[in-house]
Amino acid sequence: MTDTTRFEGYGVLVTGAARGIGAATARRFAVEGARVLVTDIDVPAAEKTAASLREQGLTAHAFGCDVGDRHAVEAAVGHAVDAFGSLDVLVNNACHCTPDAPLFEDEPDDEWARDLDITLTGAYRCCRAALPHLAASGRGAIVNVGSVNGLNDFGNHAYSAAKAGLGSLTRTLAGHAAARGVRVNLVAPGTVRTAAWEGREDDLVKASELYPLGRVGEPEDIAAAILFLASREASWITGVTLPVDGGITAVDSGFRRFRRNA
Repeated sequence: MTDTTRFEGYGVLVTGAARGIGAATARRFAVEGARVLVTDIDVPAAEKTAASLREQGLTAHAFGCDVGDRHAVEAAVGHAVDAFGSLDVLVNNACHCTPDAPLFEDEPDDEWARDLDITLTGAYRCCRAALPHLAASGRGAIVNVGSVNGLNDFGNHAYSAAKAGLGSLTRTLAGHAAARGVRVNLVAPGTVRTAAWEGREDDLVKASELYPLGRVGEPEDIAAAILFLASREASWITGVTLPVDGGITAVDSGFRRFRRNA
């Protein structure tokens, strides 16, 4: 059963929250009592997500935010503090993923830079702007949304490098922020059913066969892990990377099938 008071009185900012993992996370925080700022570069979609929460009697505001723009990030953090009175949790979910070129030497500089700027530097901008407020809250937490791509080879050079960098930033910032009472952790999702897979249901079925638990993830699976790491239940956890991946980084399903058939 969901605890509808676990985040009562918390101010929460979620980036990339218009849809998918971000929207599921914003919804779960709001259901559990938080006041949530739904931020996204797609303002109409963010407004729609926030409005759907308000229709349920929950507290949610929408705010347009491009994490590639320092001033936009600072404005979003300022809005959350002004609207909610405090900022207690930051969830860095916004990212950008460019498909790989067929040959590595053909990777264009601008697409590489874009993936790193949004996925890694964007999270850095948000952490920098939010940290003083998280420290002031006395219960501050940052949860970064990484990827199994930052742990193993699943393709996408730039995106994977950015997610690996986000894991490193999680650890170094956890060390810095601990003395200020702020915890910093990361969840690393595997394949999750989001809009990026729209119209590719057959691919999701094939992908599910690679996962030891026999399915791909749902946005709610990732949201549940994010809320745990943000909660007081995780008050002695900081600097960790938590794979939420159906076992794909722990178990080589292909090799196990080979062993069974050998």
